[in-house]
Amino acid sequence: MQENLMQLLETVAKGQLSPEEALDKLKYLHYESVGDFAKIDHHRTLRTGFPEVIFGLGKTPDQIVQIMRVMESKNPLVMATKISMSVYEQIQPSLRGLRYFPIAQICCLGKSTMQKQGVITILTAGTADLPIAEEAAVTAELCGFTVKRLWDVGVAGIHRLLSHREAIADADVIIVVAGMEGALASVVAGLADCPIVAVPTSIGYGASFNGLAPLLTMLNSCATGVGVVNIDNGFGAAMLAGKILNKQNS
Repeated sequence: MQENLMQLLETVAKGQLSPEEALDKLKYLHYESVGDFAKIDHHRTLRTGFPEVIFGLGKTPDQIVQIMRVMESKNPLVMATKISMSVYEQIQPSLRGLRYFPIAQICCLGKSTMQKQGVITILTAGTADLPIAEEAAVTAELCGFTVKRLWDVGVAGIHRLLSHREAIADADVIIVVAGMEGALASVVAGLADCPIVAVPTSIGYGASFNGLAPLLTMLNSCATGVGVVNIDNGFGAAMLAGKILNKQNS
């Protein structure tokens, strides 16, 4: 890594490469190994606008601790998703200043230095969808966006949704989180003039097939302007909404 960086700087100094071209190369240059189980992408923010985030499922508490320590040394904010309470209790003693958001199942070190323009409004069909919605909300807030929450406004009582028409009209991007049949995303898309990010959840009776039914409903929406992420992927929804806003404000 150090040798590659030196070669790059020498090329710029000789006038063989412009500073802009060097910056573009830096976006793909730096990663750091953690043991024999991870490679940390420190320059992801340069390429994508957002830092690397740790996906907690499938990792041991010790692996999560090691990865967070390495990332903390080079990033103002380190975030890990899908962290259960039991895993948090195991890693917390080893990471000073670790914060935990229990509903979202997200933990983080440090604070974001990013201040992003735009409002991300997040709606849930029901209270049972809150864990995935909060994953999206906390992710967006940690990335520097303003978030508005509208919980339990599903189509079974559509007057609850319609009472928030002003908030829907004011949103720059809307994330709709719904299980069961997932109809809420289509209804909201028929009311809003901004992009809609739909998140199917695994909430529902047997025929919802752990989120497959709302996923198909959202993919087959007759309303336009709906993008769909995977089942229970609140984090991915926040990242998609964030990238939309970054492009709108660039």
